[in-house]
Amino acid sequence: MIKTVKELSKDEIKEIIARRIAKEFKENDVVTLGIGLPTEAANYVSEDIHVIFQSENGILGLGKNQKGPNFDTRVVNAGGVFVEVTKGASFYDSQMAFTIMRGGHIDATVLGALQVDAEGSIASWQIPGKFVPGIGGSMDLIVGSKRVIVAMTHTSKDEPKIVQKCSLPLTAYKEVDMIVTERCVFNVENDSLVLTEINPVYSLEDIKASTAAEFIVSPDLKNMTD
Repeated sequence: MIKTVKELSKDEIKEIIARRIAKEFKENDVVTLGIGLPTEAANYVSEDIHVIFQSENGILGLGKNQKGPNFDTRVVNAGGVFVEVTKGASFYDSQMAFTIMRGGHIDATVLGALQVDAEGSIASWQIPGKFVPGIGGSMDLIVGSKRVIVAMTHTSKDEPKIVQKCSLPLTAYKEVDMIVTERCVFNVENDSLVLTEINPVYSLEDIKASTAAEFIVSPDLKNMTD
């Protein structure tokens, strides 16, 4: 039985997005995963592929979240979560972390967003009426990475997060390469959105109704869950 939109749980949505993003990583890629949903992608990387995960607080060789009763509280990722490290991992200070992030050494950055627009601009740090301490390292990661993938739910409180033009303060201008939601996958090509994959739970009409941006449908539209 095909589930309707309302029947997808939060955990199912996370898994759909994370599984699809994990397919984008290649052998020996250095990848930074943003706080929250993006970190889930590490759990679905094929065992045949060696990916080096970097944390912006100074870890190269990030592993999975620590489990069990005896956490090593000295090892945390940028989101403050206790994590494991892989064999050969290295630790460094903020200066080196930002040198890596700004210097073009990151093959792919995966992060969440509040809005992404039709040109690939991203707003990811300020919610109107909410206090935030600052933009953090997102701007450096997005501009410095070779590829930028946004991992986010398609809507928030039934409002589209993919819009024609961002109305929130920008994190970066025209830097997003791919958007992955639980409903579909968009590539950003020549300042335009191209729908390349769709979750069969949803119809093309569902995507159009929940996306506040113009987009092109690829002639090779695929099933994103294959």
